[in-house]
Amino acid sequence: MKIQQLLEHHGIGRNPFAEEDAQTDPVFKDHCIDSTFHPTWDKVYGDPAEPATAVVFGEKGSGKTAMRLQIARHLDEYNQEHAGRRIFVVHYDDFNPFLDRFHERVGRRRRADKVLSRWHLWDHVDSILQIAVMGLVDRILEVKQPSKATVGEVGDSDIDALDRHQSRDLLLLAACYDQSTAETFKGRWHRLRRRLKFHTWRAKWDLGVGVLTTVAVITLAVVLSANGQNWWLPYWWALLFPILGGWIPRLWRIWKCFWLARGVVTRMRTGNHQSVPLCKVLLQFTSAELAGQPLPNKDRTDDRYELLAKFQGILNTLGYRGMVVLVDRIDEPHLINGSAELMKALAWPMLDNKFLKHPGLGLKLMLPIELTRFIDREEREFYQRSRLDKQNMIRTFEWTGEALFDVANARISACAVSGASPTLHDLFDASLTDRRLIEALRSLRVPRHLFKFLYRLLVAHANRYTDSTPVWKISGETFESELAVYLREQEAFDRGLGAG
Repeated sequence: MKIQQLLEHHGIGRNPFAEEDAQTDPVFKDHCIDSTFHPTWDKVYGDPAEPATAVVFGEKGSGKTAMRLQIARHLDEYNQEHAGRRIFVVHYDDFNPFLDRFHERVGRRRRADKVLSRWHLWDHVDSILQIAVMGLVDRILEVKQPSKATVGEVGDSDIDALDRHQSRDLLLLAACYDQSTAETFKGRWHRLRRRLKFHTWRAKWDLGVGVLTTVAVITLAVVLSANGQNWWLPYWWALLFPILGGWIPRLWRIWKCFWLARGVVTRMRTGNHQSVPLCKVLLQFTSAELAGQPLPNKDRTDDRYELLAKFQGILNTLGYRGMVVLVDRIDEPHLINGSAELMKALAWPMLDNKFLKHPGLGLKLMLPIELTRFIDREEREFYQRSRLDKQNMIRTFEWTGEALFDVANARISACAVSGASPTLHDLFDASLTDRRLIEALRSLRVPRHLFKFLYRLLVAHANRYTDSTPVWKISGETFESELAVYLREQEAFDRGLGAG
């Protein structure tokens, strides 16, 4: 018999257990995201009015990505209800672009562990600012396909509320961190400048001095020649000295901006800018506007904290009172390739109390369970630096059998046809009690295993019968035999002996 035939008999319109990844799961996104929560939801989500950090450790399939999507959805609803106190959301879950560029800068031929040993906190801050700044600029410029890694809207009146100093700060941030490839770097920056109504004519005074000096010297030479005074012709080369003198201020500023740009390109190891285009953009600011401004041109976190604070100040004027960064999928980058030691090298720099408790910033770190064994081995210095006792840490993202039972029922209810109210118990014969089902589901540990097992169980039951002689209830024998096989395979996978 067909699985769909079995499901339709029980009033279920589609298979509730066909998907395993929350990012591509329509049942979760359309229904369960607003109603099905892990027991620790309140502690992780916190109060959006006061963004706070939470550190969650969970095994694969435990629902870390689902919780990240739930947090994003609920923050979006919060923003709609609190227009003047919104939260800017950043999804920091795709590390490949940053790690690839970092690998290129540090040395393509170096081993992954050697590369990641040089990854520091400021590299994380640079990466987060790249995502956040690019997303904000996309929305200010109203591009057709804005970055999905950020969530937030910007109104015209909010943009006009930025003063000249904040416009300068945003343009400097865009010069350093806007990594969009949708248009040319310089063209996009000038489009942002025009939208912010930031005039740059004052930065061109030295260019005017050079042009006027050149025109004056050439004009004088032409006038002297017209009057028959050609005594200077043998010494024509002497005219180059006053011309060069007129261009010295401009050349000096180009030199300073070039080395400033070179420092940014060299020290910002997760970016893809080039020195010359960045130098041309920096020349649009006066020396006074650049003097004393923090830039990511040094190997230290102090400048990054100042840049982060400037970005938060801009967000505050735009109506965002806080910023939440959702960190996930740290085990998936090509360079990491599932290695626990490499995951540690990437994640540990973030575990700094000053960063995790940065005012107005809430980080939600969804980390693999494998990292907990490294925490147990750390010394006193690590705990003093990270202060994990203050970070709303969830040491194990566990699911009880009762919670998994509720998840299964919620998904079945979400897939029910109009007028039907099926439950998980309806799929089994009377020999299987709810208590036995809950005990069995507890052994599956996480939602992903739950979905895999129930999908396999439905297939196994359907394959036992024909369309002409269907059986609508799954027997206890089929349930127990399929559960035993699945648990053996799960145990083998946990010990690294199987493909899972």
